[in-house]
Amino acid sequence: MAAHRKPRQRSVGGSTARTAATIALAGAATATAFDGTGHAEPNLTPAQVKAKVDKLYQEAEVATDQYNGAKEKADAAEERLRTLRDEAARKTDKLNSARDALGSMAAAQYREGGLDPSLQLALSSDPDHYLDSAEFVDRAGTRQAASVASVRRQLREIEQLRGAAHIELASLKSRQAELKRHKKTITAKLDAARRLLSQLPAEDRATDTQHVSRGSSTGATRDTLTPTTGSVQAPNSRAAAAVSYAYSKLGSPYVWGATGPDAFDCSGLTQAAYRSAGISLPRTTYAQIDAGRRVSRSELQPGDLVFFYSAISHVGLYIGNGQMIHAPNPTAPVRIAPIDEMPFAGATRVV
Repeated sequence: MAAHRKPRQRSVGGSTARTAATIALAGAATATAFDGTGHAEPNLTPAQVKAKVDKLYQEAEVATDQYNGAKEKADAAEERLRTLRDEAARKTDKLNSARDALGSMAAAQYREGGLDPSLQLALSSDPDHYLDSAEFVDRAGTRQAASVASVRRQLREIEQLRGAAHIELASLKSRQAELKRHKKTITAKLDAARRLLSQLPAEDRATDTQHVSRGSSTGATRDTLTPTTGSVQAPNSRAAAAVSYAYSKLGSPYVWGATGPDAFDCSGLTQAAYRSAGISLPRTTYAQIDAGRRVSRSELQPGDLVFFYSAISHVGLYIGNGQMIHAPNPTAPVRIAPIDEMPFAGATRVV
């Protein structure tokens, strides 16, 4: 009879385990590739690393715009909350004065041997309840009717203000939580970009920044690129002032969320440039594109805002001859660059 043998069990250290490990590692690599925070794959060329870094910076800029928008709304909610609280405090002071006056009348009546029920308001520990009671309404005398009605109105106004302030406080907390989420996203993208750049040889890391102070391909120094306001070729004085301001900020560092005067992100630079010309622009890139009249690329004039990427996530200030001044990303300060170095999305003339 043939011997019956049990099937041979595969070792857990064999090919099955190796296959599982391979799949797990592949999954982990895919996950980090999607969230942009994993380490770079080995053996990437400098060009491939630069492409990945550029992509991360673009994604970080989208998140920065979202952060800026949320901060603008949080600041507005905080201002409304402060205004409501100040108004409530003023009305409370006025209410206290009115109640003190009623208290004085009550004291005088008490000394004379009687107390008008309406004046018991000044002595009540729960004026809201007292004012709303049917008994009070029936017994209130006409002598203090106007004063009592005023106190009642002020109490209700204060309660309305407190309710509105409660809503604004909830809105502010929501915006602050949103800010934290966007900040976390930005930080993760920038950290991933730094890790990628750190894998390049020093000479390749320096390539992208060594021409910053000279402008893009102009070969000029910062000093020769800085004109007076009168020498800027622009269609009007305000556009000229904005361009002149941008020239004066060449070499300033890129800092996400910054609006000057010493550091900028892309929309912070254009906002500051036009603020110097007396014009208020929205904070975010996606709002700035609607802050003026749209113009085509062939119609561009110095002072126009130029926008990039399909999601409208980058903006620069056009200065003529196919060039702009912009705040690129954390690897490079404010500089001159050709507008065709990024996918052109549109342009707006502010003035």
